[in-house]
Amino acid sequence: MINPVEINSLIKLLDDPDKEIFEHIHEKLLSYGSAAIGYLESAWEQAFDPLLQERIADLVHEIQFGIVKEELKLWYQSGSFDLLQGVLTVNKYQYPDLDEQKVINQIEAIKRDVWQQMMYEASPAEQVKLINHVFYNIYGFSGNTSNHQDPQNSYLNQVLETKKGNQISLAIIYSIIAQKLDMPIYGVNLPQHFILAYVDESMETEFEGGILFYINAFNRGVMFGRRDVDMFLKTLKLHAEKQFYEPCSNSDIIRRILRNLISAYENLGSAEKVAELNELLEIVS
Repeated sequence: MINPVEINSLIKLLDDPDKEIFEHIHEKLLSYGSAAIGYLESAWEQAFDPLLQERIADLVHEIQFGIVKEELKLWYQSGSFDLLQGVLTVNKYQYPDLDEQKVINQIEAIKRDVWQQMMYEASPAEQVKLINHVFYNIYGFSGNTSNHQDPQNSYLNQVLETKKGNQISLAIIYSIIAQKLDMPIYGVNLPQHFILAYVDESMETEFEGGILFYINAFNRGVMFGRRDVDMFLKTLKLHAEKQFYEPCSNSDIIRRILRNLISAYENLGSAEKVAELNELLEIVS
């Protein structure tokens, strides 16, 4: 049970010039975890001393970052089954007060609009054309070609608000909606690109790996075949490895998001964020 008087007294001592006292206070407040955040934020608003404000802000970030690390570790160690939960955890690195339910509701709304227009006996290609119509024409999602390196392209809550994202964020939303509608559409970890595969395991003998076709979520859901993947790999001078054609795991997808974010923040010269995101990458590696 947290003692408000004690915690507020400790916060007032955060600007102590004695390094040992400061470190002791810092560790004590850190031990309260998320329970301390409200008190720290309230103290930050009332503080006039820039040093005290800076130390409070750093401490809040440290607690919130610790929570993200724990959540990501738990998600990974328990089997990484829920892709959306993994993505939301990464989102909370930048948006610690993220309204997860709002994101879930936004995805559910798109799913519902696709479902309402679905024909019972639609072929896989017809199903994809319907998702494409709702996703790109009605909701207006598109690839962010003008500012592709922006880290916001990797945060799902931002992509759902702006309707602009990178290859992987658009593919994640697309595949989550498809899977909620029992369409077997999964991410494929292609070098320098991220695509989707429509998988029909009953066709595994006829089609390699049961993949009927691929989908490019970054380019308005255009469908294409294995030969196009062959050609793409040739242009990159890469050998045709199995992993470039088949669905990847949820943890592969989270690693790809984190690498994208690391690259984006390196581009912005944000060394602190790069270091922290490398810590998150280590958790799922």
